[in-house]
Amino acid sequence: MALIPKKTKFRKDQRRRTRGEACRGNYLVFGEYGLQCLECGWLKTNQIESARKAITHHLKRGGRIWIRVLADKTYTARPAETRMGSGKGAPVGFVAPVKRGKILLEIGGVTKDDAVEAVRLAGFKLPIKTRLVEKR
Repeated sequence: MALIPKKTKFRKDQRRRTRGEACRGNYLVFGEYGLQCLECGWLKTNQIESARKAITHHLKRGGRIWIRVLADKTYTARPAETRMGSGKGAPVGFVAPVKRGKILLEIGGVTKDDAVEAVRLAGFKLPIKTRLVEKR
């Protein structure tokens, strides 16, 4: 269940820089607990999916989960053992560029202990530092 766009305007995206703090999507909207990133980076579709699976598995399909990021940027790679030059590589997959403070996932309808453990397990699946946030 990879969250990717059906269609993109261009086949290959430019890299762009992802720095600074998120000014949108940086507070809880749907659930009581959330997974917030503490550094900038790219999240691949399989990393987002594995974090979702870790939460679902721990909660034993109880509660609700909202995924707040969408991998909508293509990234490219060159084949192994090719020489320098000869253009940009072919598109390999999709990534979600995230900034510091962005809420990645939200959980609702569970106890605090379950949410803490589920978010801890999901954080291990991601390549960036994360933390648990609560609704005030």
